[in-house]
Amino acid sequence: MDASALGVGHFWDGADAVIRLTAYVLLLMSVGSWFLIVWKAWAWLRVRRAAAKLDEFWQAQSLAEAAALLKPHDREAVFSPLADTAVRALDGASDERLLAARVDRGELVTRALRQRINEAAAKLESGLTFLASVGATAPFVGLFGTVWGIYHALLGIAASGAIAIEKVAGPVGEALIMTAFGLAVAIPAVLAYNAFVRVNRTLLAQLDGFAHDLHAYVTVGERPA
Repeated sequence: MDASALGVGHFWDGADAVIRLTAYVLLLMSVGSWFLIVWKAWAWLRVRRAAAKLDEFWQAQSLAEAAALLKPHDREAVFSPLADTAVRALDGASDERLLAARVDRGELVTRALRQRINEAAAKLESGLTFLASVGATAPFVGLFGTVWGIYHALLGIAASGAIAIEKVAGPVGEALIMTAFGLAVAIPAVLAYNAFVRVNRTLLAQLDGFAHDLHAYVTVGERPA
């Protein structure tokens, strides 16, 4: 067989239903992971813009005014729910008719802020499980396609009775394309997962610090130095 005739097209033309299904699975994995990569990168940029406004947050005249100023910039609703929680805590503490005013303010605010932090963490981590799963499984999906392709290539070679190296190298080399596809899908997913985990760790540290400042303001009346 002419070496120029070998390649992805020739391999695809000779592929059976299992190989084609495996390729479609890898394609879906790739599309899903790239969609998540673009979406998470855009969300991260918007969260970073909101984080950049935290210094201005503390320049406002009141906590309610600061929360109102922050909300338009926090499109991902990561920091603003904490500010809203602190505002509600102050309003509840100032109204003696509410049951919340009779509960220890520090404990009440701590629980409320912790809940908002957990919600923000869940939002930041959404989609990362899929990226990790793609990064871990795509090479093996591609390897399965390679093994299946080599198996059928060897069956065809055995049926034809041709055992020359040029008759073996072509079909086997084509089958190895599936392993390359699997790696091409897995590598971006793994790199993106590691990058987003590192970014989320930094953002959660900022979120925790912001919650600490809000807690001090609500309970003590001023932001810690």
